[in-house]
Amino acid sequence: MKVILREDADKLGKTGDVVEVKDGYARNFLIPKKMALESTPGSLKIIEENKKIALLRQNREKREAEAVGKRLASISCTVVVKTGEADKLFGSVTANDISRVLENEGLKIDKRQILLEDPIKELGVYQVPVKLHQDVTTQLKVWVVKE
Repeated sequence: MKVILREDADKLGKTGDVVEVKDGYARNFLIPKKMALESTPGSLKIIEENKKIALLRQNREKREAEAVGKRLASISCTVVVKTGEADKLFGSVTANDISRVLENEGLKIDKRQILLEDPIKELGVYQVPVKLHQDVTTQLKVWVVKE
């Protein structure tokens, strides 16, 4: 039976692909879980319309992410931390801390978008990558200063 995938499926294909599967697999699993549609001329038109809408949405999100990326690249984020002797930090600066500081400046960036490899444990200036969209990544300048 030929079906059109409505979402990505392991070992079958990606969204919108027309694949040949066994009748029972299509009727008992893919179609009831709304993972696929039976391949008919009408369903092909529906899938094509959905692809166009998804492409337009993705282009709009990319443009918005690029605008936010330009704004992020032009600002610097200052995180104030408590330090002990020899300017040793109490704790560390994490993506959550950077996200809170950006939120206070009016930018809503999720902590999962801030790509810190390891928490920052020393005073200084750091370039931190921020992934705003699958195609848009920008660098944010983070200043870690003592209180």
